[in-house]
Amino acid sequence: MDVARIEEGLWRWSTHYGEWGQDVGCLYVEAEDAVVLIDPLVPEEPGEEERFWSALDRDVGRADTPVHVLVTVFWHTRSAARMVERYGAKVHAMSGGRAAIARRAGDVHAYKSGTALPGGIVARPTARSSEVVFWLTAHRALATGDVILGTDRGGLRLCPVSLRPLLELPVERVLVSHGEPVLSGGHAALARLLG
Repeated sequence: MDVARIEEGLWRWSTHYGEWGQDVGCLYVEAEDAVVLIDPLVPEEPGEEERFWSALDRDVGRADTPVHVLVTVFWHTRSAARMVERYGAKVHAMSGGRAAIARRAGDVHAYKSGTALPGGIVARPTARSSEVVFWLTAHRALATGDVILGTDRGGLRLCPVSLRPLLELPVERVLVSHGEPVLSGGHAALARLLG
């Protein structure tokens, strides 16, 4: 498991995911009103699970705010049910993906694209009815699931549809689930990707 502090209140961890066959990224967002976990995955490597829970328990306890899980796409429900069990987390899902996420995580709070979510996060639509990207306003960061992927050289690649409306946002960072995140120059990277 690799953990990186992006900035105050924003952390990214990546861990190996057996079904995917490589590391996947997850986000921890700490805001005044909530701790938000985006596409969380508990590490499975020996010794890493205990280290993960110890750190997350500490941070959730210190924040002393409700825990929320946001899911970009139903495939990324991952460890959402475990967050519900451990912290009483509320799971949020785009209405188009609610049923599939509920099968994996239990009770789900459905929302529509454009809805303001805990932590000041806004769900933005993609061309896929069951997938969103999250705009982390306070961090000027875009959190993506499967629709935008990172490359090994720190760039972006599209999988496979256009998201040109995202160019309207003042994106500094693109925090992808698969591949390396873009930590600066996010708008330019998106512009190159979307042509």
